[in-house]
Amino acid sequence: MGRLRRLPVPGRPKLVSLRTTFAVSFAAVTAAVTILVGILSYGSAARLVRVDQQSVFTQVVQDVQNEVRQHDMDPEDFSSSRPGHDLVRPARTDVQVLGAQGQIVDHGNPSLPVTSRDKAMALAETAGKVVQHKDVPVDSDLFRIATVSLGGGRGAVQVAQEFSDTEDLLRTLQQRTLILMAAVVVAAGLFGWWLARRITRRLVILTSAAEDVARTRRLGIEVPVAGLDEVGRLGRAFDRMLGRLAQSEEDQRRLVQDAGHELRTPLTSLRTNISLLRRIDELPPATREELVADLGQEARELTDLVNELVDLAAGQSDTEPPQRVDLADIAEEVVGLAKRRTGREIVLRTSGDTTTDGRPGMLQRAMSNLVENAAKFDRAGKAPIEVAITGPGRPGTVRVEVLDRGPGIAEGDLIRIFDRFYRAADARSLPGSGLGLSIVREVAMAHGGAPFAFRREGGGAVIGFTVGG
Repeated sequence: MGRLRRLPVPGRPKLVSLRTTFAVSFAAVTAAVTILVGILSYGSAARLVRVDQQSVFTQVVQDVQNEVRQHDMDPEDFSSSRPGHDLVRPARTDVQVLGAQGQIVDHGNPSLPVTSRDKAMALAETAGKVVQHKDVPVDSDLFRIATVSLGGGRGAVQVAQEFSDTEDLLRTLQQRTLILMAAVVVAAGLFGWWLARRITRRLVILTSAAEDVARTRRLGIEVPVAGLDEVGRLGRAFDRMLGRLAQSEEDQRRLVQDAGHELRTPLTSLRTNISLLRRIDELPPATREELVADLGQEARELTDLVNELVDLAAGQSDTEPPQRVDLADIAEEVVGLAKRRTGREIVLRTSGDTTTDGRPGMLQRAMSNLVENAAKFDRAGKAPIEVAITGPGRPGTVRVEVLDRGPGIAEGDLIRIFDRFYRAADARSLPGSGLGLSIVREVAMAHGGAPFAFRREGGGAVIGFTVGG
């Protein structure tokens, strides 16, 4: 069988990279600005050149008019062989002299055409009269011509200015301007591509990292993005987000592994006792009572373990909004409930400002775990359990302590009692899952505090946490 070829999806838009979009946009803006500037510059230059040439021609014609009006002049006075004739022959200006009948007595270079209007000027009695002709072709060039009468029917002087070479110059300027604009547009496109590649390089790295995470589901990859601009901030935020996701995934993995390990023991015991139920008729009455009691106790422990696992995984932080709470009021409720459940004497002491921002349900659960832990380990109950709420130790910090007179905590266990499922050697025979103090730690850290534990003078332990700060 041949290899299957993936066909394009009809109607699906083709993806355009940010780099291409940036480069094309940069080139388009540069092209628009260049074309606008080129058009305006060429228009201004052409207008200035034409106006300048027209001004020069007008000034020459006026000089001739003034000359013939101030002096009685003959055609011989403007002959090319007469000294001083160059006064009316500036650059790119041609002069041709007409006689009394309009005949050419001194040809210009090139020779200029003579019309009936020009002959009429030669016969005019008034000096300084003028007739002008525009766009007159002479030897494949274009001229503007002005014929000035000498007066008294003595003749006329034709003054011509070539402007076709000016138009040629402007066309050359126009071509060069177009070539320069095209070069600028091409250079802008190349520079825009280079600049877009440089700017989007870090975004490409971020995109590749995100695609790698989506493809491999590995959250521990490093995002090598630097810089102090928005892209750098995005890269660092993305890197921190991946780090937190990786830590969260690791915590979930450890929770599942630890939970599986802890659940095996009660489940194994339940299976053993259930298998004994099949022969319950063969067992003596005392053994039956003991078996039923064990099943009830194991079911309760399993239920407590599952509840604590759910609380630890969910944290109650997603459903319970933070609010202003008084830890003294919460402690009073916890102490009252614990007295009814355990029958123990519990003393509550409060001092200072005990209000803080927090989630009441989570804080109540953490205090309940501490009190239940103290009651469980202080089984003799020779002294009351003490609950102390103190605030503020430092601005915004409230301290919660539960003190007991139980066997205390071994020095090596102080740093581990808040770990999940950790149980000291002398506590493994007691009921419990090892999650109570772990929940206390999670609640404290969620409220900007930390848990603590130390040995109490005179015996027993002090376990608690801080919030706020």
